[in-house]
Amino acid sequence: MLTLNKLFKFLAVVVIAIGSSSMQGQSKAGYFRLMQGPVLGAVDEASALIWVRGSYSFPVVVEYSENRDMTDAQLTAPWDLSKENDYCTVMTIENLNPATRYYYRILIEGKPDRYLKSQMPFSFKTSPTDSFKGKFRVAFGSCARFQMDQRQVIWEAVNDYDPDLFFWLGDNIYGDSLDSDIIAEEYRRQRDVRGLKRLMATVPQLAIWDDHDYGLNNHDRRNPAKEEMLHMFKRYWPNPGFGQEGNPGVYFSYSFGNVDFFFLDGRYYRDPNKQPDSPSKTQLGKVQFDWLTDQLGESRATFKVLVSGGGWSDTKGAGTDSWGAQQSERDRLFDFIRDEDISGVLLLSGDTHFAELNAIPRAEQGGYDLYDLVSSPLAQRTFTSYLFQPFNKRVRVPFSQSPNFGMIEFDIGEDKLTFNIIGENGEPVWEPFVLHAHELVNGEGAWEKKTTKKARQWNAIER
Repeated sequence: MLTLNKLFKFLAVVVIAIGSSSMQGQSKAGYFRLMQGPVLGAVDEASALIWVRGSYSFPVVVEYSENRDMTDAQLTAPWDLSKENDYCTVMTIENLNPATRYYYRILIEGKPDRYLKSQMPFSFKTSPTDSFKGKFRVAFGSCARFQMDQRQVIWEAVNDYDPDLFFWLGDNIYGDSLDSDIIAEEYRRQRDVRGLKRLMATVPQLAIWDDHDYGLNNHDRRNPAKEEMLHMFKRYWPNPGFGQEGNPGVYFSYSFGNVDFFFLDGRYYRDPNKQPDSPSKTQLGKVQFDWLTDQLGESRATFKVLVSGGGWSDTKGAGTDSWGAQQSERDRLFDFIRDEDISGVLLLSGDTHFAELNAIPRAEQGGYDLYDLVSSPLAQRTFTSYLFQPFNKRVRVPFSQSPNFGMIEFDIGEDKLTFNIIGENGEPVWEPFVLHAHELVNGEGAWEKKTTKKARQWNAIER
């Protein structure tokens, strides 16, 4: 009896044979190989996305198994690479089991890729079901500038912490160009950083953008090349979604266990920072804002995490490249969270070139304190320009001594999370920040008791 897997294998062999035959005599094709990748994208309970970039137009196949020695391996259908898409593709592995480790490798002409054949198969784990009561780790960061740091030792520390997910919060490359060829070159350079390759192949990567990978510094909706920049972003990132039909962008939602993540696009629809703030001024645009409030209203997750490129708190002040420039829209969102009695909201952001943990007190307004967890930079020089700007409340003293990444451990069984910033040497920089779900409900104001002595002294300084 011909099983579905045997049929896939047969078709893969046929397609590869046809593809190889069609390339005979075309010397410019050389031999087929991967140039970048694999990059593991979004995983869910039953599927996984994998990005690769090859050297020419040829079919690629993923071989995968629950066994490290690749016994009982299965094959995906072949995926074609094309010059029109810079020889990039995103492949899907389907019909997987939840919370299960799979091993995989990329096959070209029925054999492991030339660059990867000497390595053991990569592996990944599918996400648990929403009844999951265990722990999982999310690492995140922003601002990776190859020009400033080509070695990027931070990835050694990230790998040592073995996260279940990694989030890129923008400025993932410093494209700083409106030429798509230059943007593509920066993506390739970043993908070739040696210490990053294993992380990208084995830990699900989810990404949004900020100004330097969207266009030029502080670019907003007026970017004349934003459609092309979005096209390049979609080409190089294996996200589970990109905006909505009729409303393009990089925003999407993603669930892992009993936590919902909402990744936001703060660039495509953004009004100029220097435009006076008003109820009509926007960072998200009406359609994305309505999408977010609808998603929050429907979520039943213990924690609901809002992921933004620019900072949520007032660190940079009004009119700057952060939510400080769109406080009316931000506060309208926060009022919605309060008025609809939506619990468990947590904020993530990047961009500042130093790490922060800030509170936006809302208990006195009938809501609950919102916490902005900020990591920056991953690979870039640190700045201190905004250390002493107006802000809400520091829960920890800002960290600007080295590149860093954020690490959150969610403990769903205990309904809590633990957050810290990890420095370039792999050491936590603060006293751990622990937050329980019951502290993220209307009427709860917990920021003061969570603030360290040094941070209280910092808050007391007049600026």
